[in-house]
Amino acid sequence: MKLMVMGLITLVVAQVFSLECGVAQAADTKSSLIPAPAAQYLMADRNEEIALARSAAPGAISGDADVLVLGAHGYETAVKGHNGFSCFVGRSWMLLYDDPEFLNPKVRLPACLNPSGARWQLPLLFKATELAVKRVPKSEMFDALASAYRDKELPLPEPGAMCYMMSKQQYFGPKYKNADPHLMFWFAQTGKIDWGANKPHVSVYMTQDAPDPVSTFVIPALTWSDGSPNLVDGH
Repeated sequence: MKLMVMGLITLVVAQVFSLECGVAQAADTKSSLIPAPAAQYLMADRNEEIALARSAAPGAISGDADVLVLGAHGYETAVKGHNGFSCFVGRSWMLLYDDPEFLNPKVRLPACLNPSGARWQLPLLFKATELAVKRVPKSEMFDALASAYRDKELPLPEPGAMCYMMSKQQYFGPKYKNADPHLMFWFAQTGKIDWGANKPHVSVYMTQDAPDPVSTFVIPALTWSDGSPNLVDGH
C-alpha cells in the first residue's frame, strides 16, 4: 500500500505545476535547466504512439477518441474520433514542476480526456509543449504558464473535467515507473472543496498548490485499461 500512496501523491499533481516550489526553484541553479532537443522526446513509430495514447483508457472509450501525437513542432491530430474524448502521450514537462524527471525524455504519460477535460487540458498541453520544443529554460516555462493563467490566456476546467490514466505502459521515471492506474478530476478552485481527500483509509488524493486555481482529485482504479487487475500490493 505504501507504494500506491507514494505513487498517487505524485500522480495527483502530475498535470499541474507547484507555484511555491516554482518560486523556490527559480533561485536554484537547477531551474535554469533547458529541455533536451525536441527529437529526443519523439517516438520513432507514429503508430506505436497512437497505440500508447489509446492505452490510457479502456478500448470502449479510447477506440473512438481523437488521438494526438507529438511532432517536431508540437502536438498534432493523428486520428479523428467521434466521441469527444482526446488521447495523447504526455511528456515530462507535464509532471510536477520540481519533479526530478521534469525534463527526462524517457517519461511517457498516456492520458485520455473527456470533452470537458480536453477543453481545459489541451490548451495547457499545447502551451507547455510549445515552450519545451523551443527549449525555453525550466524556470521561464513556469513563469510563462503562470502568466498565461493570470492573464486568462489559458482556461480553467469546466465542471466534469476528467481524464483516464490507466495504461500499463505509463512511465513516470525510475522512481515511480508505471505507478498505478487512476482517474483524475479537475475543478476550478473558487472555494474550498472537500472530498475527504488525503485522510487515513481514504483512496482519494487531492492537491490545490498550482499557479492556476485548480483542485485536482486522483482516484485509483482497480484495473488497468486492458481489464487486468492492479496488483500494486503484490496480491
